[in-house]
Order: sequence, then structure tokens, then C-alpha cells
Amino acid sequence: MAMDGSSSKAAPDLRVDVAIVGGGMAGLTAACGLAQYGLEIAVIDTEAPQDLTAQTFDGRCSAIAYASVQMLKSLKIWPPLEDTAQPIKEIRVSDGESRHFLHFDFAQIGNQPLGEMVENRHLRQALFFRASQLGNLHLLAPARVEAVTRDQARAHLVLKDGRTVSAALAIGADGRNSRMRQQAAIQTPRWRYNQVGIVATVAHELPHCAIAHERFLPDGPFAILPLTGNRSSLVWTARASSEKAIMGLSPRAFEAEVQRRMGDFLGKATVCGPRWSYPLGLHMAERYIDTRLALIGDAAHGIHPIAGQGLNMGLRDIAALIEVLVEAARRGEDIGSPFVLERYQRWRRTDNVVLALVTDTLNRLFSNDIAPIRHARDLGLSVVNRLPVLKRFFMSHARGTVGKLPRLLEGHPL
Repeated sequence: MAMDGSSSKAAPDLRVDVAIVGGGMAGLTAACGLAQYGLEIAVIDTEAPQDLTAQTFDGRCSAIAYASVQMLKSLKIWPPLEDTAQPIKEIRVSDGESRHFLHFDFAQIGNQPLGEMVENRHLRQALFFRASQLGNLHLLAPARVEAVTRDQARAHLVLKDGRTVSAALAIGADGRNSRMRQQAAIQTPRWRYNQVGIVATVAHELPHCAIAHERFLPDGPFAILPLTGNRSSLVWTARASSEKAIMGLSPRAFEAEVQRRMGDFLGKATVCGPRWSYPLGLHMAERYIDTRLALIGDAAHGIHPIAGQGLNMGLRDIAALIEVLVEAARRGEDIGSPFVLERYQRWRRTDNVVLALVTDTLNRLFSNDIAPIRHARDLGLSVVNRLPVLKRFFMSHARGTVGKLPRLLEGHPL
């Protein structure tokens, strides 16, 4: 990995196969994968690597589905995470105080976990480590893209310090407010939920036994997700109107409220470190491609975290795009041509739209306390829990092993 920090001196122009704007988890994963298969890659990000991997930058953790883990292993990103990732062996879904629940057990579909819980900072560290091993991956960070022009031949990016990057394809991996998407005038319907996600890590007296809990409460889901040691990551969905009050609680009061919502099945819970809050919403780009441009991850879509599938959607985008581009390059095709990019869009957009609608419906269905709806959903949980065929189907979705999978998600090289 060639690292170039911003400076007042203009560096020589850089000519690459792919320029990726955004060096977060999606952008770096795509960069490592494309570079591993021989393409020359530039990654441009406004943040320095040491800032992106700091514990104070992002307190979130991610549930990495089994198929996504296979891809990270195939791309040689996973080894540094072996000691810090926590397998998810069971998932228990419950509806408030109802006696009805849904229980998924990995033993019912094989001997591999449903997924792995990973702290985002650890995943970023693993990505930077893998990037450092790839001599054809150029990381320009911190650096800012000031202007972009895209024509039938190339994409041209001008950085704030005067450097220029020329690429056969630009990839927008610059988040939900993507400037690359805006520059391409891609319409992106969106709406905000009247909810925020409050994230914290707790230590608890009793072991979690690798079980993830999703509790549906009237304000929204309350997830207790296992981490290494006797720790769990909490994702507390609260009404937006409650955000200021919750975030303003003293440490002792916040801890007491967390304990009340968790109950005592894990013993006494102690909040470790700070808490964060994030607004929740849904957005879906009307198209993922434009002239010499492809969108991935949050630049293309964003969903409610109710099923923990947001990052996995992005990783599936990346697996599909890598396969499409690498195969095109091997055939001698122009990797930035509309014919090549359309293959990627056809593969991913419909799947993403369906998942966005499913998560939106689940959130609306479970984030209320209307008696007839509550009784109907409790009946649904009970029915699914008693039908092994349906349970295996939903567990396969949780593992990310449904549908036409890119080879990387099956753990196969390209």
C-alpha cells in the first residue's frame, strides 16, 4: 500500500484502474479485493487511518453474516480478527414481555456459526493491515476530492492539494450523503424514521453463551449482541424525541436504564466507555451506476438496523462488483463500460430493494403496541418457531447464503 498524506506540494498524477472515493469499511474492502486480483487501485478518504481506527471514532459493532466472513477470509482480511471476533451461535427474538419467541440455533443447519460480531474499529484495523500488504493499492488519506469529471474514456478526480487521479472507473463508497452520487445527479428517495440508535458496550457478570437477543419494544428494537469476554454491544432504538434526554443521563442513571431494559439474565451490567447516538433512516439510490461510476454500500442504500444487515448488504455489493470487474478485465473488456457496470446493477439492486422493504415493514410492524397487531405478530413468532423448514429458511437468510451468491461469499477464489 502506497500511502500519500495531504501536502501543499502537488504529487505526480496517478493513473489507476479504479479510484475509490471513501476509505471506510466498504471502500477498503472493495479496494483490497480488487487489488488482490491485480487491478491498480487508489483510495481517497478525508480521514487519516489513525483517526478511523481510534476507539473514539465509532463505538458501533457489526454482525458479520457467515457468507460475509467467508469473503473476508478469501480476501485475507480476516486473520487479524480471529482473536477479537465473537461467533453468534444462537439468536433469540422476543416481543416485549410476551411468552412467545423465536429461537435460531446454528446446530440446526450445520456446525458453522450464524455470523460473527466484530467491533468496527477492529475491522478497520484489519482492512488497513491487508491494504499495507498490497503494493498496487494507493491510499491517499487524508485527502479531499474537489472536482470530478467523467467522460466516455476515463474518470478524472482533482484533489484539494492539486493532485489528479485518472481511472477507468470511479467507485462511490463515500456514505449515505455521497458527493459522488450527488455529482452524478442520481435520485435517492429517503425518509427518516422517528427513531435514533443508541449504541453502548456493557460488561456483565454472567456469560452470554454466544446468543444474540433482539427484543421488540414499542419504541423500537433493543438488541443485545455478544462480544468477546463477558461483554455485549447494545443497540437501543429509541424515539427521536427521547434522544436528548437519554444522551443527557448521568453515567449512573444511563446504566440503571440499560439494566432495566436488559433485565437480570446476564447479571449486573456495567457500561464500558462512552455512548453514541445515530439517526435512523432509509435511502435507496434509483440506480447504482452512471458514466464511469458505480456506487456501493451506504452510498447506494441504507436500511434500518433491525436485522443487522446494513454492512452485509454492502459486502454483497462488493463481492458482486469484484467478480464482475475481475472477470471483465480477464476477458479484456473495458471495466468502466456501461455494459460491464449494468451486470453489477442487475445483480444487486433488486435484492437490496427487497431487503430494504422487509426491514422497513418489520420495524413498522414491531415498533408499536397496538393490541391486534401485537397478538398477530406473537402468533407469527410462535408459528415460525415450531416449523423447522421455515426456521432453516430464515437462518439461511441470516447467514447470507440465500440466492445467487458471488463466489467470494461462498469462500471461493475468483
